[in-house]
Amino acid sequence: MKVVNSVQDEKKEVTENLPKTSNQKSGGKLKLLDKLALVITRRVGSMNFFLLIFFWTICWLGYNTLMPKSARFDPFPAFVLWLFISNVIQILLMPLLLVGQNILGADSEKRAKADFEINIKAELQNEIIIAQLEENEKSLKHILKHLKLNKEGA
Repeated sequence: MKVVNSVQDEKKEVTENLPKTSNQKSGGKLKLLDKLALVITRRVGSMNFFLLIFFWTICWLGYNTLMPKSARFDPFPAFVLWLFISNVIQILLMPLLLVGQNILGADSEKRAKADFEINIKAELQNEIIIAQLEENEKSLKHILKHLKLNKEGA
């Protein structure tokens, strides 16, 4: 029981030192730009953002395809303005997404490392427990052997 409690204490100690959220980086606070990158990464990486871009594209292309030629502001088939705006959005979001993913990846690496350390410690404790159980088994066999000899001798 003492060994099990020691493993649980070690696990608790390691997990308490982990960052609880992505807002903690190397035990400190994130810079404002890093926070912005995380917020954008979470928003842009959502289904809501995908749907927003999808419907914006459908409306833009539909309007400029189906409306009378005099009402179109980005004529079919080129959609030059739409392509320009889409590319600017991509160019601006790509580096921010990469920064946000790097921050989130660093947190995942810390958690994986801590998990690995816990598993190594638990494996060592298991080996100690197995050795203790084997020693207890030898002792019990020895005691049983003596008891058997005492019964036969009596």
